[in-house]
Amino acid sequence: MSQHPSASPPPQPYRWTLSSHAGGAPARLGGLADGTGPARLWYLEELTECTAKVLARSRAADLCFVGRSLDSVYDLLIGAFEGVPRASGLVRLPVSVRGRDRWVGARRRRLREHLAAAGLEPYALARRGRPLALVDVVSSGSTFDTLHGELAAWIEESREPWAVIRRKLRYVGVTVRGSTSPNHWRWQQSPDSARWVRTLPAGHVVNVSLHWRVWSWLGNDQPKVHGSFPAVRWFDEDAATPWHHHQLPEALAESLALVEAGRGRAVRDALVRGIALEPGFADRDVRALASALRGRAVRAR
Repeated sequence: MSQHPSASPPPQPYRWTLSSHAGGAPARLGGLADGTGPARLWYLEELTECTAKVLARSRAADLCFVGRSLDSVYDLLIGAFEGVPRASGLVRLPVSVRGRDRWVGARRRRLREHLAAAGLEPYALARRGRPLALVDVVSSGSTFDTLHGELAAWIEESREPWAVIRRKLRYVGVTVRGSTSPNHWRWQQSPDSARWVRTLPAGHVVNVSLHWRVWSWLGNDQPKVHGSFPAVRWFDEDAATPWHHHQLPEALAESLALVEAGRGRAVRDALVRGIALEPGFADRDVRALASALRGRAVRAR
Protein backbone atom coordinates (compact mmCIF):
# COMPACT_ATOMS: atom_id res chain seq x y z
CA MET A 1 0.00 0.00 0.00
CA SER A 2 1.13 3.55 -0.66
CA GLN A 3 2.08 5.85 2.17
CA HIS A 4 0.83 9.37 2.78
CA PRO A 5 3.14 11.74 0.85
CA SER A 6 5.41 14.05 2.85
CA ALA A 7 6.77 16.09 -0.04
CA SER A 8 5.94 19.80 -0.14
CA PRO A 9 3.63 21.06 -2.90
CA PRO A 10 5.31 21.85 -6.23
CA PRO A 11 5.65 25.47 -7.42
CA GLN A 12 2.36 26.76 -8.83
CA PRO A 13 1.24 30.10 -10.29
CA TYR A 14 0.86 32.69 -7.58
CA ARG A 15 -2.69 33.80 -6.80
CA TRP A 16 -3.48 36.41 -4.18
CA THR A 17 -5.69 35.25 -1.29
CA LEU A 18 -8.95 37.18 -1.67
CA SER A 19 -11.07 35.60 1.07
CA SER A 20 -10.57 33.90 4.42
CA HIS A 21 -12.33 30.84 2.95
CA ALA A 22 -9.42 30.51 0.51
CA GLY A 23 -7.05 29.99 3.43
CA GLY A 24 -5.44 32.66 5.57
CA ALA A 25 -6.07 36.37 5.78
CA PRO A 26 -6.94 38.21 2.55
CA ALA A 27 -3.88 39.71 0.88
CA ARG A 28 -3.14 43.41 0.98
CA LEU A 29 -3.22 44.35 -2.70
CA GLY A 30 -2.23 47.97 -2.42
CA GLY A 31 -2.85 49.58 -5.80
CA LEU A 32 -2.68 46.38 -7.88
CA ALA A 33 -6.36 46.59 -8.83
CA ASP A 34 -6.49 50.37 -9.27
CA GLY A 35 -7.18 52.31 -12.43
CA THR A 36 -9.70 50.05 -14.10
CA GLY A 37 -13.01 51.45 -12.85
CA PRO A 38 -15.80 49.25 -11.44
CA ALA A 39 -15.79 45.67 -12.71
CA ARG A 40 -18.68 44.87 -15.07
CA LEU A 41 -20.15 41.59 -13.87
CA TRP A 42 -22.57 41.39 -16.80
CA TYR A 43 -22.68 37.60 -16.45
CA LEU A 44 -23.30 37.42 -12.66
CA GLU A 45 -26.87 36.07 -12.83
CA GLU A 46 -25.89 33.30 -15.25
CA LEU A 47 -22.73 32.52 -13.25
CA THR A 48 -24.69 32.26 -9.99
CA GLU A 49 -27.19 29.88 -11.58
CA CYS A 50 -24.35 27.76 -12.92
CA THR A 51 -22.63 27.74 -9.52
CA ALA A 52 -25.80 26.57 -7.76
CA LYS A 53 -26.09 23.70 -10.24
CA VAL A 54 -22.43 22.74 -9.72
CA LEU A 55 -23.04 22.53 -5.96
CA ALA A 56 -26.23 20.49 -6.33
CA ARG A 57 -25.09 18.17 -9.10
CA SER A 58 -21.80 17.42 -7.35
CA ARG A 59 -23.93 16.47 -4.31
CA ALA A 60 -22.20 19.16 -2.20
CA ALA A 61 -18.82 17.52 -2.75
CA ASP A 62 -15.57 19.34 -2.13
CA LEU A 63 -14.67 21.05 -5.41
CA CYS A 64 -11.36 20.99 -7.28
CA PHE A 65 -11.20 23.64 -10.01
CA VAL A 66 -9.00 22.58 -12.92
CA GLY A 67 -6.96 25.24 -14.75
CA ARG A 68 -8.08 28.90 -14.77
CA SER A 69 -11.32 28.87 -16.73
CA LEU A 70 -13.66 28.69 -13.74
CA ASP A 71 -11.75 31.07 -11.48
CA SER A 72 -14.92 33.18 -11.40
CA VAL A 73 -16.96 30.34 -9.89
CA TYR A 74 -14.17 29.82 -7.35
CA ASP A 75 -14.11 33.55 -6.49
CA LEU A 76 -17.90 33.70 -6.11
CA LEU A 77 -17.84 30.71 -3.77
CA ILE A 78 -14.96 31.83 -1.55
CA GLY A 79 -17.08 34.92 -0.90
CA ALA A 80 -20.36 33.05 -0.45
CA PHE A 81 -18.83 30.42 1.86
CA GLU A 82 -17.27 32.86 4.33
CA GLY A 83 -18.62 31.99 7.76
CA VAL A 84 -20.76 29.13 6.42
CA PRO A 85 -20.53 25.90 8.42
CA ARG A 86 -20.58 22.67 6.39
CA ALA A 87 -19.50 24.57 3.27
CA SER A 88 -17.81 22.54 0.55
CA GLY A 89 -14.04 22.64 0.51
CA LEU A 90 -12.55 24.52 -2.45
CA VAL A 91 -9.16 23.73 -3.97
CA ARG A 92 -7.48 24.63 -7.24
CA LEU A 93 -5.51 22.45 -9.64
CA PRO A 94 -4.05 25.27 -11.77
CA VAL A 95 -2.37 23.08 -14.39
CA SER A 96 -3.13 22.94 -18.09
CA VAL A 97 -2.94 19.42 -19.53
CA ARG A 98 -3.39 18.24 -23.09
CA GLY A 99 -3.92 14.79 -24.47
CA ARG A 100 -0.88 15.07 -26.72
CA ASP A 101 1.49 15.80 -23.83
CA ARG A 102 3.88 12.94 -23.00
CA TRP A 103 3.30 11.85 -19.41
CA VAL A 104 6.53 10.04 -18.63
CA GLY A 105 9.49 10.53 -16.32
CA ALA A 106 9.83 13.88 -14.57
CA ARG A 107 6.67 15.32 -16.10
CA ARG A 108 4.55 12.46 -14.81
CA ARG A 109 6.11 12.78 -11.35
CA ARG A 110 5.46 16.53 -11.33
CA LEU A 111 1.84 16.04 -12.48
CA ARG A 112 1.34 13.65 -9.60
CA GLU A 113 2.78 16.22 -7.22
CA HIS A 114 0.19 18.72 -8.47
CA LEU A 115 -2.58 16.14 -8.10
CA ALA A 116 -1.44 15.36 -4.54
CA ALA A 117 -1.43 19.07 -3.65
CA ALA A 118 -5.12 19.20 -4.68
CA GLY A 119 -6.03 16.16 -2.56
CA LEU A 120 -6.01 13.70 -5.46
CA GLU A 121 -3.23 11.40 -4.29
CA PRO A 122 -4.66 7.84 -4.15
CA TYR A 123 -3.87 7.39 -0.44
CA ALA A 124 -5.74 10.60 0.40
CA LEU A 125 -8.66 9.84 -1.93
CA ALA A 126 -9.22 6.44 -0.33
CA ARG A 127 -9.35 7.96 3.15
CA ARG A 128 -11.19 11.25 2.66
CA GLY A 129 -14.60 11.67 4.24
CA ARG A 130 -16.30 13.85 1.61
CA PRO A 131 -16.36 13.21 -2.14
CA LEU A 132 -14.12 15.38 -4.33
CA ALA A 133 -15.38 16.67 -7.69
CA LEU A 134 -13.11 17.96 -10.45
CA VAL A 135 -14.76 20.93 -12.17
CA ASP A 136 -13.75 22.47 -15.50
CA VAL A 137 -15.15 23.94 -18.69
CA VAL A 138 -15.48 21.14 -21.21
CA SER A 139 -15.53 21.01 -24.98
CA SER A 140 -14.21 17.63 -26.11
CA GLY A 141 -13.42 16.28 -22.63
CA SER A 142 -9.71 15.74 -23.33
CA THR A 143 -8.57 17.35 -20.06
CA PHE A 144 -10.77 15.06 -17.98
CA ASP A 145 -9.67 12.09 -20.13
CA THR A 146 -6.01 12.86 -19.40
CA LEU A 147 -6.44 13.54 -15.70
CA HIS A 148 -8.56 10.46 -15.08
CA GLY A 149 -6.15 8.29 -17.06
CA GLU A 150 -3.24 9.43 -14.92
CA LEU A 151 -5.25 9.03 -11.73
CA ALA A 152 -6.31 5.51 -12.70
CA ALA A 153 -2.72 4.50 -13.47
CA TRP A 154 -1.50 5.96 -10.16
CA ILE A 155 -4.27 4.24 -8.20
CA GLU A 156 -3.41 0.90 -9.79
CA GLU A 157 0.31 1.35 -9.08
CA SER A 158 -0.34 2.37 -5.48
CA ARG A 159 -2.70 -0.58 -4.93
CA GLU A 160 -5.19 1.65 -3.17
CA PRO A 161 -8.78 0.30 -3.25
CA TRP A 162 -10.51 1.46 -6.43
CA ALA A 163 -13.83 0.19 -5.06
CA VAL A 164 -13.53 2.84 -2.34
CA ILE A 165 -12.02 5.64 -4.43
CA ARG A 166 -14.64 5.38 -7.20
CA ARG A 167 -17.28 6.43 -4.67
CA LYS A 168 -15.24 9.51 -3.65
CA LEU A 169 -14.39 10.82 -7.14
CA ARG A 170 -16.69 12.96 -9.30
CA TYR A 171 -16.48 15.14 -12.41
CA VAL A 172 -18.54 18.21 -13.30
CA GLY A 173 -18.20 19.53 -16.85
CA VAL A 174 -19.37 23.08 -17.61
CA THR A 175 -20.49 22.99 -21.22
CA VAL A 176 -21.95 25.29 -23.85
CA ARG A 177 -25.75 25.25 -23.61
CA GLY A 178 -27.32 23.19 -26.35
CA SER A 179 -30.22 20.84 -26.84
CA THR A 180 -31.71 19.21 -23.74
CA SER A 181 -32.74 16.16 -25.74
CA PRO A 182 -31.45 12.83 -24.37
CA ASN A 183 -30.27 12.13 -27.94
CA HIS A 184 -28.02 15.22 -27.95
CA TRP A 185 -24.33 14.21 -28.13
CA ARG A 186 -22.34 14.88 -24.96
CA TRP A 187 -18.59 14.79 -24.40
CA GLN A 188 -18.75 11.76 -22.08
CA GLN A 189 -20.16 9.71 -24.95
CA SER A 190 -16.92 9.92 -26.94
CA PRO A 191 -15.01 6.61 -27.08
CA ASP A 192 -12.12 7.89 -24.93
CA SER A 193 -14.37 9.33 -22.24
CA ALA A 194 -17.03 6.62 -22.23
CA ARG A 195 -14.48 3.95 -21.24
CA TRP A 196 -13.62 5.56 -17.91
CA VAL A 197 -17.00 7.17 -17.24
CA ARG A 198 -18.51 3.68 -17.12
CA THR A 199 -16.13 2.75 -14.27
CA LEU A 200 -17.71 5.37 -11.96
CA PRO A 201 -21.10 5.13 -10.25
CA ALA A 202 -24.09 6.64 -12.04
CA GLY A 203 -24.36 10.37 -11.45
CA HIS A 204 -20.65 10.85 -10.72
CA VAL A 205 -20.02 12.47 -14.12
CA VAL A 206 -22.43 15.34 -14.75
CA ASN A 207 -22.72 18.51 -16.80
CA VAL A 208 -23.86 22.08 -16.18
CA SER A 209 -24.54 24.25 -19.21
CA LEU A 210 -23.80 27.94 -19.77
CA HIS A 211 -24.86 30.33 -22.50
CA TRP A 212 -22.13 30.26 -25.14
CA ARG A 213 -21.27 33.94 -24.56
CA VAL A 214 -20.56 33.39 -20.84
CA TRP A 215 -18.81 30.06 -21.49
CA SER A 216 -16.52 31.69 -24.06
CA TRP A 217 -15.81 34.65 -21.78
CA LEU A 218 -14.73 32.39 -18.93
CA GLY A 219 -12.85 29.89 -21.05
CA ASN A 220 -11.28 32.06 -23.74
CA ASP A 221 -11.52 35.82 -23.28
CA GLN A 222 -11.61 36.80 -19.61
CA PRO A 223 -8.44 38.42 -18.19
CA LYS A 224 -6.89 36.07 -15.64
CA VAL A 225 -4.81 36.80 -12.57
CA HIS A 226 -2.06 34.40 -13.66
CA GLY A 227 -0.95 32.84 -16.92
CA SER A 228 -1.69 29.41 -18.26
CA PHE A 229 0.41 26.68 -16.64
CA PRO A 230 1.18 23.94 -19.18
CA ALA A 231 3.69 21.15 -18.58
CA VAL A 232 6.51 23.07 -20.27
CA ARG A 233 6.38 25.58 -17.38
CA TRP A 234 6.19 23.17 -14.45
CA PHE A 235 9.94 23.30 -13.84
CA ASP A 236 10.50 27.02 -14.41
CA GLU A 237 12.40 28.62 -11.55
CA ASP A 238 10.00 31.57 -11.52
CA ALA A 239 6.80 29.45 -11.76
CA ALA A 240 5.49 30.71 -8.41
CA THR A 241 6.45 34.36 -8.91
CA PRO A 242 3.51 36.82 -9.06
CA TRP A 243 2.76 37.70 -12.68
CA HIS A 244 2.52 41.47 -13.05
CA HIS A 245 1.03 41.79 -16.52
CA HIS A 246 -0.93 44.56 -18.21
CA GLN A 247 -4.30 42.90 -17.58
CA LEU A 248 -3.64 42.16 -13.89
CA PRO A 249 -5.52 45.23 -12.54
CA GLU A 250 -8.60 44.30 -14.58
CA ALA A 251 -8.38 40.63 -13.61
CA LEU A 252 -7.94 41.39 -9.90
CA ALA A 253 -10.75 43.96 -9.92
CA GLU A 254 -13.11 41.40 -11.45
CA SER A 255 -12.07 38.71 -8.95
CA LEU A 256 -12.51 41.09 -6.02
CA ALA A 257 -15.95 42.12 -7.29
CA LEU A 258 -17.01 38.47 -7.54
CA VAL A 259 -15.81 37.70 -4.01
CA GLU A 260 -17.75 40.71 -2.73
CA ALA A 261 -20.85 39.67 -4.70
CA GLY A 262 -20.61 36.21 -3.16
CA ARG A 263 -20.61 37.73 0.31
CA GLY A 264 -23.85 39.55 -0.43
CA ARG A 265 -27.36 38.46 0.46
CA ALA A 266 -28.60 38.53 -3.14
CA VAL A 267 -26.11 35.96 -4.43
CA ARG A 268 -26.44 33.71 -1.39
CA ASP A 269 -30.22 33.76 -1.71
CA ALA A 270 -29.94 33.01 -5.44
CA LEU A 271 -27.61 30.07 -4.73
CA VAL A 272 -30.11 28.63 -2.26
CA ARG A 273 -32.99 29.03 -4.73
CA GLY A 274 -30.96 27.45 -7.52
CA ILE A 275 -29.90 24.50 -5.38
CA ALA A 276 -33.50 23.91 -4.26
CA LEU A 277 -34.65 23.61 -7.89
CA GLU A 278 -32.24 20.74 -8.61
CA PRO A 279 -33.07 17.03 -8.22
CA GLY A 280 -29.93 16.78 -6.10
CA PHE A 281 -31.72 18.78 -3.39
CA ALA A 282 -33.09 15.45 -2.19
CA ASP A 283 -29.55 14.58 -1.03
CA ARG A 284 -28.99 15.20 2.68
CA ASP A 285 -25.62 16.93 2.21
CA VAL A 286 -27.04 19.24 -0.46
CA ARG A 287 -29.94 20.24 1.80
CA ALA A 288 -27.52 20.85 4.67
CA LEU A 289 -25.37 23.12 2.49
CA ALA A 290 -28.41 25.07 1.27
CA SER A 291 -29.62 25.46 4.86
CA ALA A 292 -26.22 26.75 5.99
CA LEU A 293 -26.11 29.23 3.11
CA ARG A 294 -29.66 30.35 3.88
CA GLY A 295 -28.79 30.92 7.53
CA ARG A 296 -25.72 32.95 6.60
CA ALA A 297 -27.79 35.06 4.18
CA VAL A 298 -30.42 35.73 6.85
CA ARG A 299 -27.75 36.83 9.35
CA ALA A 300 -26.37 39.24 6.73
CA ARG A 301 -29.69 41.08 6.41
